[in-house]
Formats: sequence, C-alpha cells, structure tokens
Amino acid sequence: MTRADLIKKIEAERKSRVISYATGDRPPFATKIAGDIVPFLGNLLDGMGKVKKISLLLYTSGGDMLAPIRIVKLIRNHCDEFEVLVPYKAHSAGTLICLGADTIVMGKLGELTPVDPTTGHPFNPQNPANPQQKLEVSVEDLNSYLLFAKEKAEVKSEQMIDAYKLLVEKLHPLSIGNAYRAYRMARLLTERLLWLHMDKEKDGEKIKKIVKEITGDITIHAYPIDRDEAAELGLKIEKATDEVDKSICQIYENYAEEMKLGQPFHPNELLAG
Repeated sequence: MTRADLIKKIEAERKSRVISYATGDRPPFATKIAGDIVPFLGNLLDGMGKVKKISLLLYTSGGDMLAPIRIVKLIRNHCDEFEVLVPYKAHSAGTLICLGADTIVMGKLGELTPVDPTTGHPFNPQNPANPQQKLEVSVEDLNSYLLFAKEKAEVKSEQMIDAYKLLVEKLHPLSIGNAYRAYRMARLLTERLLWLHMDKEKDGEKIKKIVKEITGDITIHAYPIDRDEAAELGLKIEKATDEVDKSICQIYENYAEEMKLGQPFHPNELLAG
C-alpha cells in the first residue's frame, strides 16, 4: 500500500484531512521544527480550504521552541477540530505542537518528552573537546545544581550565596539569564498552547499541573512520556485503534526508509555509487 493510500485510509477512519510533518534525524544532516515551514504549510492549508477536522501526523526529535505556536495557530485557523497523530517520536518542540491540539492520538510506540530548552549564547562556556564551539546550557541543569546544594549537600539558606558565586565563576551571568529566560518562555508557550483548547478558569488547576510536569518536574530532557503517562498528566489522549496505529506506523516506516532516519551518513558509500 502506498503512502497516499495509507493517508486516505486514515482520513476515512478519522473523518479528517491528514497532513504529514516529519523532520530528519540522520547525522550530520538532522533537521528540526522551525519557522521556515510556516509559508509552505500556509500554502498547503490555503489550497485545502477550511475543513471540519485536520489530523497532523507528526514525527520529530524537536526544534525551535517558538515555531510550534505559529504552526498550531495556522492549522487551527483552517479547521474546527485539530488533532495530532503520533506513531513514534513527538519530542520537545513536537510535544509543544501536541499540546496545542484538541486531541493527541498516540500509537503504542508514541512518545512525548518534557519541554526544557537548552540554550546557545555568545557568553556560554567553550566546549573543551572543541574550543571553536560553545556548550549549550540547560536551565534544568542549573536548577539541579542548586537543588543538590540545598537538599543533598544541606547548604543552609544563608550559605546559598556561595553556591551562586561558584556557579557564576563557571557561567557568565548573561548566559544564566538567557537560560532562565528560555525556561520562562517554555512555561509560557506550554500554557498558551493549552489555552487554545482548554478553559483558563475551569481547567486552571489541570493546566498548572501539566505545565509544572512538562517544564520542570520531569528533569530528564529525553524522558519518554508514553500515552498512559500523558493521560495521567491530564492531556487529552486517545489511544489509536489497531488499524490506525498500523497505518501511521507504516507511514513512519516509509518516511524512515526514504529519509534514512537514524542511519549515519558515510560519504564513501555515496562515492562508491
């Protein structure tokens, strides 16, 4: 069955129009979610016109944290109901896209992740292995350091200033400020994406819980959140039927083969023909 046939099959099952968005993770040519997709997506949606329901079949390891809200709002402007189909990875920025959907339809292998950005900045420390590169800084690493000092090393409140001094000796204050700004932005984006389909007042506590878990409490960036755990967090999760799960996985496998996902690039193989 061709990819087009599989998409038509899903459209019939979900009673929707299906759009696929897959980013590559083949080293060293990995691609990511970014704002440059918006004009292409806009043209596609304009050609489709306003429809009742759109299903976005998504595979990604992440990307630009600001792109998801543009993508989600653009799609929602072209439909009455928006859902995301997750056959496998919808990580980081991909999770943000999912948070903006009315429903997240996850297959057995589907996984989301926390939204805790790592940041680049001119004042970030150099990479010891490659002095030409700057290390990225994660606000969760900063938080974990301070929590370790307080909870495990039992540093008293009045002595925490020394822990901060040690931190500033290793990281430029502007680098720390940039990481914290990214953390605040991740929380804001998570909240505003949820507001697109949840009631600020009625669902206020549920929204707070989701934001807290997704942007802070789960401290490992690559931690896989499966569909059961995602539902426990309070997200509107629908388990894909066996037929839909099979179809979306086949489409993912089709893309994986075509894009050689996860397969390192070897120039010699290309030169050998």
